[in-house]
Amino acid sequence: MDIKTVGVVGCGLMGSGIVEVCARNGYAVVAREVNDDFLKKGLERVQGSLARAVERKKLSAAERDAAWARIRGTTAMSDFVACDLVIEAAIENLELKKQIFKELDAVTRSEVILASNTSSLAVTEMAAMTRKPAKVIGLHFFNPVPVMPLLEMVRTFLTSEETYQAARKFGEGLGKQVIVSKDAPGFIVNALLVPYLLDAVRMYENGFASKEDIDTGIKLGLNHPMGPLTLLDFVGLDTTLFIADEMFREVKDDRFAAPPLLRRMVAAGYNGRKSGKGFYDYAR
Repeated sequence: MDIKTVGVVGCGLMGSGIVEVCARNGYAVVAREVNDDFLKKGLERVQGSLARAVERKKLSAAERDAAWARIRGTTAMSDFVACDLVIEAAIENLELKKQIFKELDAVTRSEVILASNTSSLAVTEMAAMTRKPAKVIGLHFFNPVPVMPLLEMVRTFLTSEETYQAARKFGEGLGKQVIVSKDAPGFIVNALLVPYLLDAVRMYENGFASKEDIDTGIKLGLNHPMGPLTLLDFVGLDTTLFIADEMFREVKDDRFAAPPLLRRMVAAGYNGRKSGKGFYDYAR
């Protein structure tokens, strides 16, 4: 199928990035939020990112203006009626995502592909809420979407070959390197990343080493751009805890059992960069 118009459900940090990347690559985009305030903030985030791309000479002023002209904001699900592909980018809550897919199934045409940006949740359960599970797939983008080159596709046992090929062509057309996972908890990236992050928390919690030495050891010893505790602050401790809990709930594997320290830090509001405090202090 020829994808020309893309819908994005949610214009938060991930959704706004997906909106921007699609618009920059020539797609008409319908960005939907639950209310006008959230929509305004999301579109302002897109504008700010486009402006920074011009400042860094990654985009010309004319390209910025053309991308912005392709974006339309809405608070109505019914405005996805003209879309060829709709990407759900709501928060990582399976029940919410299932409800969104049920609503999308009611307002989109039978041939429209429905995708989820979930980083860990079961895409099959979302597909089961629709009358066209063969048209459902996972498209997991990485933050920040305009910069990160990876797209993790999640193909369920219900996803048709036609849907898979169309979604892959779309992802590659955005300039992304596509990898493909089956619909298993955490997919490829988080199935490997989450246990690593949790082990780093356990190491620090048990007094094995200082947070600085843990991070420096990984940065210089493994040539990673940042250590695991710094990465946790960047991703969000609350986000990581939620993903870990969901993965543990599904597979009951102790590798995904969150350490008490992580749970207590989240309870105290230490969520990382976005809250000003995590393993490190960002409020200064």
